[in-house]
Amino acid sequence: MHATRTLLAASLLVFAAQGASAQAVRTERSISLELANQVAAGAVAACAANGYAVAATVVDQAGVVRAVQRADGAGPHTLASSERKAWTSASARNATQAMMEGAQKNPGAANLVHLPGFLLLGGGVPIKVGSETIGAVGVGGAPGGHLDEQCAVAAIAKVQDLLK
Repeated sequence: MHATRTLLAASLLVFAAQGASAQAVRTERSISLELANQVAAGAVAACAANGYAVAATVVDQAGVVRAVQRADGAGPHTLASSERKAWTSASARNATQAMMEGAQKNPGAANLVHLPGFLLLGGGVPIKVGSETIGAVGVGGAPGGHLDEQCAVAAIAKVQDLLK
């Protein structure tokens, strides 16, 4: 009887330890380099089709740069703006255009502009698999953030079948 209780107690400790370790480690999906390159190229191409020379940066879910493309004739500032938009979008898991509009309407949210690295201009769009953000794309250089966002959305739509 005592051996059965000891075995049962040991089994419970093993299961408890397994449960605790399962909670200590998370698995996150992230955008691959190949897909990041496709999205960056797609965004630059979508803007070029409308006559806009832009830069596109794709980051992973942690905001680390995975791919960058800059169209011929795109200004040097487009690199920094595309990267900051992508980083902001990945960080907040939201489109930067929506964040900008929210900050303009809500005095409390207006303080987001003071967060280091945040750029609340349209053109940053999260890349999602279901509800999970696996990265983000930022586009800079079109004559308006809403146009940058259209190019980002078009690039994501082009690879939508791969986001499963």
